[in-house]
Amino acid sequence: MAATDPTPTATPVTLRVGRALIAVLFLAGALQKALGPEQGMVLLGNVGLPGWLIWPALLFNAVAGLALLMGYATRWVALALSVYCMVTSIFHFQPEDGWQMSIFVKNWAIAGGLLVLSDYARRFTGNGP
Repeated sequence: MAATDPTPTATPVTLRVGRALIAVLFLAGALQKALGPEQGMVLLGNVGLPGWLIWPALLFNAVAGLALLMGYATRWVALALSVYCMVTSIFHFQPEDGWQMSIFVKNWAIAGGLLVLSDYARRFTGNGP
């Protein structure tokens, strides 16, 4: 591959490592929801949502995390996870609690990284139109 060729022939190591690090975040979230769903149920209840929504969230975290880890449908999985981060950030918008606000900001930062990953997959790996 020439230095000016914008189409990589193999997935760069940094992309694989970055994708894995982000995937682990969501896989750990699924495990956390499985082992102690109560905290998530409280956050859902605080915004008027039923606590049972923790279970579809757990499933989404697990499936999307595994797909991202394996590089399966990266464009679409990263895009879906970015929207998930944006939507779930509302649970952490608690200006009186510095820890929750830190999570709120991190969710938006992770969403931004996932949007970049989604665009990379679209442009360079043939993972979507």
